[in-house]
Amino acid sequence: MSGSSQHTAHRQGLATEVQEATGESVLKCYQCGKCTAGCPLAAEADHSPNQILRLLQLGLPELEEQALRSLSIWLCLTCETCAARCPQEVDLPRIMEYLRQESLRRGLVHPKAKDILAFHESFLDSIRKGGRLHEVGLIAGYKLRTLHLLQDVLVAPRLLKRGKLKLLPHSIPGRAAVRRLFERTAAPREERT
Repeated sequence: MSGSSQHTAHRQGLATEVQEATGESVLKCYQCGKCTAGCPLAAEADHSPNQILRLLQLGLPELEEQALRSLSIWLCLTCETCAARCPQEVDLPRIMEYLRQESLRRGLVHPKAKDILAFHESFLDSIRKGGRLHEVGLIAGYKLRTLHLLQDVLVAPRLLKRGKLKLLPHSIPGRAAVRRLFERTAAPREERT
């Protein structure tokens, strides 16, 4: 069997997908650990930031799935500390965001990320509907998704009294443009280019 026919079933790895979608190459990481040393949530994560990149670098489907199933990708605050410290200028928060979306798309979200995902979805729904964040809508969406209905219930009246929460969303110009951005990002990759 010739070498070229052996490679006809070549699979595109997640590292390649990450680079195509984000412009970031996980292969630039040489595992110095500066991202992990600066990460405020590394101690809480099941995989450190550089370990996530290593799982992708190896290109093995089971390790790629391990990265997508990890809690670490959902704990990432996108604080940019890792990117600022990286000698190779790898934009790890951009990669983590792609991994979260891919984990969600493939149904591999870590069970402990349920509340994080509920907040994420509620936040995006609020922006999608009104063009900007409406805190009361965000809170309502989060509580309905998680059923944490009584959590922090005594805080809301004080915030309302101080004028920190507005019952009605603030109207902004350009709401339609924001909706179009959401529609465009929801479209398959081929349609976006």
